[in-house]
Amino acid sequence: MLAEQPPVAGQQAARSTRRAIGDLRAGLGQRELWAHLGWQDIKQRYRRSVLGPLWITLATAVTAAAMGLLYSQLFHQDVSTFLPHVTLGLIFWNFIQQSILEGSVVFTSNDGLIKQVPAPLSVHVYRLVWRQLIIFTHNIVIYLVIMAIYPQPVDATILLIIPGLTIFMINAVWASIVFGILCTRLRDLSQLLTTAVLLVFYLTPVIWTTHDIHGNRHSTRLRLVEINPMFHYLEITRGPLTGQHVQAYHWWIVLGCTTLGCTAAVLVLRNYRSRVAYWV
Repeated sequence: MLAEQPPVAGQQAARSTRRAIGDLRAGLGQRELWAHLGWQDIKQRYRRSVLGPLWITLATAVTAAAMGLLYSQLFHQDVSTFLPHVTLGLIFWNFIQQSILEGSVVFTSNDGLIKQVPAPLSVHVYRLVWRQLIIFTHNIVIYLVIMAIYPQPVDATILLIIPGLTIFMINAVWASIVFGILCTRLRDLSQLLTTAVLLVFYLTPVIWTTHDIHGNRHSTRLRLVEINPMFHYLEITRGPLTGQHVQAYHWWIVLGCTTLGCTAAVLVLRNYRSRVAYWV
């Protein structure tokens, strides 16, 4: 009798890809687990403190107020428009930054659960994204307070924040998977990632604006800013909340980056998902 032939590489890849996507679906289906764990993370972080999770809002508010008031004077900007710009920039940047940095250690920090609890690997990623969403809802209160002090001309385009925030969460998922698995295998990569994120922060108009270079659409400085994908991510979320028109090319660039990121996440999850338990 002939020996059973091993499956061809294409079939193995297809089954592995299905398992990777199946992990994402199974993890999403266990929403009660990751939602509970994410909320417990917030409560544990501020356990025995008087204000509890409100410290999240207070810390961000103080930082936004200090930077907004200071840099509005240094850059000779109108504080009524510059303060909302900086505040929203910090709120959305914190979402991006923590999704990347905490995502890089999402598996190593949950090594006990990964080894002992038979759950999809994506559960830990959804737990992180849910935690970041909770922090975001705390911080967005600051924007509402500033809007009450310095009203901004908003219209129906403010509803674009819904797809914008949805895209942010999708990107947080793929970034946590890609950087989480890579940094689990290569521990030094997380240190390099921390430095890279800090560098990108200074290159992104979070606490500064592109107002002075928008006059010339083809200026070299503007092109350098637009090379940075984070600029476009901030534009599609901060723009609607400050009453600014968001040009379509920002959305297309963000959607393109999101598609590439999701593809990379599936590939990394397909190839290395089974090894994470041995690397942590």
